[in-house]
Amino acid sequence: MEQRATTLQVNEERKKRIPHTYAIIFTIIILAAIATYLIPAGQFERVEQGEQTVVVPGSYEKVDSDPVSFFEIFKSIPEGMTKGSTIIFYIFLVGGAFGILRETGTIEAGIHKAVVKLENNEKLLIPITMILFSFAGATTGMAEESIIFVPIGIAIARALGYDAITGTAMISLGAASGFIGGMMNPFTVGVAQSIAEVKMFSGIGFRFCVYLFVLSLAIFYVMRYAAKVKKDPAQSLVYDIELKEKERKSHRAGEEFQDFTMRHGLVLLILVSGLAFNMYGVFKLKWYIPELTASFLIIGFASGIAGGLRLNRMFDSFVDGMKLVAFGALIVGFARAILVVLENGLIIDTIIQSLSSLIGSLPDALNAVGMFVVQVVINFFIPSGSGQAATTMPIMTPLADLLGIERQVAVLAFQYGDGITNSIIPTSAALMGYLAVAGIPYERWVKFIWKLIAGWLLIAAIALIAAVIIGVK
Repeated sequence: MEQRATTLQVNEERKKRIPHTYAIIFTIIILAAIATYLIPAGQFERVEQGEQTVVVPGSYEKVDSDPVSFFEIFKSIPEGMTKGSTIIFYIFLVGGAFGILRETGTIEAGIHKAVVKLENNEKLLIPITMILFSFAGATTGMAEESIIFVPIGIAIARALGYDAITGTAMISLGAASGFIGGMMNPFTVGVAQSIAEVKMFSGIGFRFCVYLFVLSLAIFYVMRYAAKVKKDPAQSLVYDIELKEKERKSHRAGEEFQDFTMRHGLVLLILVSGLAFNMYGVFKLKWYIPELTASFLIIGFASGIAGGLRLNRMFDSFVDGMKLVAFGALIVGFARAILVVLENGLIIDTIIQSLSSLIGSLPDALNAVGMFVVQVVINFFIPSGSGQAATTMPIMTPLADLLGIERQVAVLAFQYGDGITNSIIPTSAALMGYLAVAGIPYERWVKFIWKLIAGWLLIAAIALIAAVIIGVK
């Protein structure tokens, strides 16, 4: 416990040194307001094309300056909340629905059952666990929510002769692989596509192919490390921590689990069936955010009833679920405030024109890679996927129009730029939560993960070039 307490203190001190995400965004709002006094005002002509509003290339013209006042800086925040209200409440309600699902204990019980079934084939437990959590990341946007499963992953890993990094990676990198793939991630792809005005969850086939590469590399990476540790425990990057854990005889994995019951099976059936029906609704019934929100609420409440939760407990877990996503939900409004300032100050089109010229100087196939690099940099400062989408997609969407790139490619550039580095940047709430719970020093995690991150970045860059060449829509 002393080691874990020390690690928690170190992480808390590190977090104090790193500016709060909201502080960063508010600073950007202020800088955006200052920019309205310095950057020439200008506007593009925009026209309606079907359900999309697109920028007319070559129509940019300078207009009279209209800088934002001190009072308007603060007024932009409630205006941003209002403009982002549909997405904000979507995130809250979906988070609440999955709070109920977590309360049923279905996921923990499922892991327990898998451990029992694979008792003599423990090597298979790593890929199976990662695949299961990747499915959750790809369909529900699981990120911070998976923190609660890290102790279980560590208990499983240690029981099988691995270490805390292996257990943490099984959970976190599994979820991260799915989050990056994002086939039906409502918090990143769903939000970005709604802002970009493209069909919800379109391009799912291309995303699935990239997801397979991302997940396969992660599984190979974790299994290779785990095998090395099992062969020689001294090769563990947290060998000293593991020795102390052994001395305390703290292998208590069995106490963490519960049996997989018929109720858990019914909840799992409801979840899988609900997600399948969501796909049908999106692609056949042309569902959008309100319909998807309603469907997720039905999944959540049906899971609670099937899981035997009493009414009060169900709504307590619903509220707890909303609390978990409050950080990311409200940040959407703050992020939209940046756009409000840039729009009111009439400089957003000037920024788009400048980015168009900068990225447009690259070869056509590399334009999307340039957008990807921009998103990677921004992700350090705004690690919330939905917040980053709200901040950048209003700029990247018309930029894609100007560059002659499909809007879907702009969404892909955001998606990969947002998702990949969340597993290494110290501003990621999910990552710091994983490490705090696992008692793993941040610098040792970086030593473990950096090569995988490099591999993921390469896969994403190649995928984006392919997306431009193919013309993914």
